[in-house]
Amino acid sequence: MITFLGIMSTNTLTIDQQLSRLSYNIETVLPDGALEDRLKTAEADGRPLKIKLGVDPTAPDLHLGHTVVLRKLRDFQDCGHEVTLLIGDFTARIGDPSGRNSQRPPLTGEDIDANAKTYAEQAFKILDKEKTSIRYNSEWLSDLSFEEVVRLASRFNVARMLERDDFAKRYTEGRSIAVHEFLYPVMQAYDSVVLGSDVELGGTDQTFNLLAGRQLQEAMGQEPQVCITLPILEGTDGVRRMGKSLGNYVGVSESPEEMFGKTMSIPDEMMVRWYRLVTDIPTDEIDAIEAGLADGSAHPGKQKRSLAKTIIAMYQGDDAAIAAESHFDSLHKSGAGAVPPSDVLDKAPVLNVSQAEADTGIGILELFVRSGLAASNREARRLVDGGGARIDGEQTKDPSAVITPNDGAILQSGKRKFAKIVVS
Repeated sequence: MITFLGIMSTNTLTIDQQLSRLSYNIETVLPDGALEDRLKTAEADGRPLKIKLGVDPTAPDLHLGHTVVLRKLRDFQDCGHEVTLLIGDFTARIGDPSGRNSQRPPLTGEDIDANAKTYAEQAFKILDKEKTSIRYNSEWLSDLSFEEVVRLASRFNVARMLERDDFAKRYTEGRSIAVHEFLYPVMQAYDSVVLGSDVELGGTDQTFNLLAGRQLQEAMGQEPQVCITLPILEGTDGVRRMGKSLGNYVGVSESPEEMFGKTMSIPDEMMVRWYRLVTDIPTDEIDAIEAGLADGSAHPGKQKRSLAKTIIAMYQGDDAAIAAESHFDSLHKSGAGAVPPSDVLDKAPVLNVSQAEADTGIGILELFVRSGLAASNREARRLVDGGGARIDGEQTKDPSAVITPNDGAILQSGKRKFAKIVVS
């Protein structure tokens, strides 16, 4: 049994018990069998393993897709190991090319700093704050000289870089690959060297970057880390990976009403996968749900409601989950385009416009952005183009439309989000 002083004061687990917990939902362990070997070494040395997870703050909110790997990081915490959540505030300025068919647009330093702060705060919805070390890779990467960067880069081979799926596809198609993109896995690998990580976690799209860490650690005289990848969660469309830019995400800090409605929109065939990847429901219970859905003894709608309430309760409490279901039912009975119930409108945000603006008209995209129903003109355009934008129940699909709103007009985004216009 393993007991690490100051780390596991009340919980001791055997290696087999740890492996059982840590292996759940894991996609791959590289090299094969390395996790068990490293656990045995840690036990012999009487020390916890150093576990690393790096996240680049490219957006302000964490969503359920992020929680898949964060929950595994929590498993390592609960097994008594030292966990570091590495905020990639420096590497975010380069942009991770993983899975990309084009260069990532650069972010401003202000955006990165603001996103980094919210990432750390939201991560503690899952991680034990008292047992989590938060580090920022600008601490060491910003101090590297050009000579040191060149020396690090010399440890890697361009041919191997071009074997990456994303780079290989872009190279074959004649798409641009900027030199700085080759530096991303180099920087991520150096993070592992600085932290002396025993294990690094990531999604399956991170395999190349994780293995780069092993390569650089070995080249610099360290024991190479174990690389663990986890599944990538599909979004509410059931097809593409969850992402805010795709509009198919469920944010962990969104309102309970939004979380419930979005979860209810996922395809039925995705329910079991979501149950397994983003909830704490015991495996045998999920197996029973899966069997019931397969033989028709379990109603998909009922199970999806249970999934939605389970997710909300995890992050916002049981009362919020119950209220979100009630809110959903009141909207569902109204139907898209109908006037929402008064209790819903009472909570809706208010957009104040001047009489002059109301007389001359306001662009539809501007209206939805100013009301908070869309985060940007691009998001508002997607909403309008997709038929999800309504004014007083009437759908508009013209993104260039100019609206002369009446006092008390209701803006609607999808089925669940509303805003009231007050003309003054």
